[in-house]
Amino acid sequence: MTGPAHKRGIKFRGSAAAALALVAALACGILAPSVAEAVLPDEILADAGLEARARALSKGLRCLVCQNQSIDDSDAELARDLRILVRERLTAGESDQQILAFLVARYGDFVLLKPPVKPTTWLLWFGPLAVFALAGLGILITVGRRKTMPVVAPVPLSQAERAALARILGPGQAGDSGDGAADSSGQGPATGRPGEGMK
Repeated sequence: MTGPAHKRGIKFRGSAAAALALVAALACGILAPSVAEAVLPDEILADAGLEARARALSKGLRCLVCQNQSIDDSDAELARDLRILVRERLTAGESDQQILAFLVARYGDFVLLKPPVKPTTWLLWFGPLAVFALAGLGILITVGRRKTMPVVAPVPLSQAERAALARILGPGQAGDSGDGAADSSGQGPATGRPGEGMK
């Protein structure tokens, strides 16, 4: 049977198989163990326990190039060097605290994504909050000043200014504005009978 219905059936089965394959691929990608893309295969230690410690340490260390990423997530060359250094010291038998102390002594508290709260790190912890607080205070002061500014009433024209304005506008232009409005709206005095202009 090679009619149109048979061809449509083959096309439908092919589309369904492709959709199932796509769903399976997505499921494998979601359920598979997540490995940081930045960590290269040649960095991973054979000892699963040491590798787990290396990953935990790397997640708490700041990439000094990216600054807002950990060395576990950064693909910068310096981050790779630090990951290798951490693994070398773990392999040498150092504890996590010894490795962190070495890195802090070498790069300062900034290398830690969560540095300890002490006078030398107050700027790291409270600097952004201070900036936001000062910005909010500045906005409040500006709004308050605008609300308390006195409203200045318009000063009426003096007699000399009225005379000067009348000379500039010409005869009849500085008089009663109501008359002018009436004339312009067609309600003022008119000569002739209505409809004469239509002839």
